Amino acid sequence: MKVVVAAYDPAWPSLFENEAAVLAAALGSNAIAIHHIGSTSIPGMSAKPIIDIMVEAEQLSAIDAHNAEMARSGYEAMGEFGIAGRRYFRKHDHAGTRSHHVHIFQRGSEDADRHLALRDYLRTNPDDVQRYSDLKLALARAHPNDIDAYMDGKDALVKEIEAKALLFKQH
Repeated sequence: MKVVVAAYDPAWPSLFENEAAVLAAALGSNAIAIHHIGSTSIPGMSAKPIIDIMVEAEQLSAIDAHNAEMARSGYEAMGEFGIAGRRYFRKHDHAGTRSHHVHIFQRGSEDADRHLALRDYLRTNPDDVQRYSDLKLALARAHPNDIDAYMDGKDALVKEIEAKALLFKQH
């Protein structure tokens, strides 16, 4: 996968809102809340131009029954895809470029809380937004064709910021 990191695009929130409506229709009442997460949800942050969405489900086990509706909406069901207690879906645009990731967790799960804490923390801490953006841009330049090296290069800073975010959430 080619690593592309773009400057913040003010269209990203609208792209999320449009897709949230699609997901609400596909997932029905089991989808309690639909959140814009990840770097595209942070004003001013550079990001891979892929809209990350997190859905909180009343019953995670009921999500699999909606795979056909998700497929009709352009999503590929990936199951847990390496994270226990998650349902993961991905979508590509007409050119075949990844456009959306959907992470579905049981409401109140540790993973759901962690994603929201990180987003909320970064929305109020521009210094960490800048540090994270700068690192992502440098890693994309250094590893333009190696998504694994890009992800590995972010790991320590992400863990540092997540720890701050979880403390921030407690206060």
